[in-house]
Amino acid sequence: MSSTVQSKLDLRYGRSGSKRTVWILGGALAAAAVAVLAWFTIANTASAVDADATAFEVHDRHSVTVRFQVTAQPGSPVTCALEAQDTEHGVVGWRVVEYAASDAHTRRHEETIPTVAEATAGLVSACWIP
Repeated sequence: MSSTVQSKLDLRYGRSGSKRTVWILGGALAAAAVAVLAWFTIANTASAVDADATAFEVHDRHSVTVRFQVTAQPGSPVTCALEAQDTEHGVVGWRVVEYAASDAHTRRHEETIPTVAEATAGLVSACWIP
């Protein structure tokens, strides 16, 4: 078979090298995009902090105690913002507490929040790695 016939057949049936190169480059770019997305997802998860209030106790008009647990990467210090709220969900007290790094994945804490009025709830507003 002559080269002109072969090139006509290749052109007719889509066997040209340029289309194959485009598909290979497109696949490589898609794989790179997936790898970058996976990296960002893993990096964000590693620095994530989860806090759950387990209980609160209103002592009087001037204080409420919050019990909570924090789940964070072992070896990371954690800072938490705590709130005391009234019946209308207004903030009547707050406190920011810092905890040193710990080897535990989940840590339990209990903190008392001073209030300016009687609280009806105590909660963890947010926790983060400083």
